[in-house]
Formats: sequence, structure tokens, C-alpha cells
Amino acid sequence: MNQEKLFDVIRAPLVTEKTARANAVNQYAFKVDVAATKADIKSAVESLFGVTVLAVQTLNMAGKARRFRGIAGRRNHWKKAYVTLAEGQTIEFGQPG
Repeated sequence: MNQEKLFDVIRAPLVTEKTARANAVNQYAFKVDVAATKADIKSAVESLFGVTVLAVQTLNMAGKARRFRGIAGRRNHWKKAYVTLAEGQTIEFGQPG
């Protein structure tokens, strides 16, 4: 997989309270492309971060219905991936500023 495709598969890391608890058991969450498969996600994480991935679980997140100034709208659907790493491996996300 070429370098440009890797950055299209992995959109962003998800850093929340729930994913912080999952980090204790070597699980990391990412926002990924809706069309990405588990094999695509696994190869992208392994090549970008230099780690060994044991498992990938994916969830399709439905976009929420919202209103703006009385006009009904909808947020986009997106996909979340939980990636389990091998024992003793971690991913360090850069600290802002």
C-alpha cells in the first residue's frame, strides 16, 4: 500500500475518556475511511506506527440528525476502528503545542 493511501485509510486518532481506558489493554481507537476494510486498517497502522496489530474491530457510526435555524440536517456517517496491539507495544500521539 502506498504512503498516500495509508493516510486516506487512517483519518485521525480518537482520544476520549473511553479510549484512554482502552489504552491500558493495548487498544487504540481511530477514525477511519468508511470504505476501509479490517485488512486495510491493520496494514496502515502497522506501517505508519511500526507496531504489530493483533486484531481490528470496526463500528459504523450513524450520523446524527441536527437542526440549524429551524432547518433539519444530518451529520455524516463515519467509521471507528479499535486496534489491539501486541503485548508491550504502544502508540505515542504527539502532544499539541
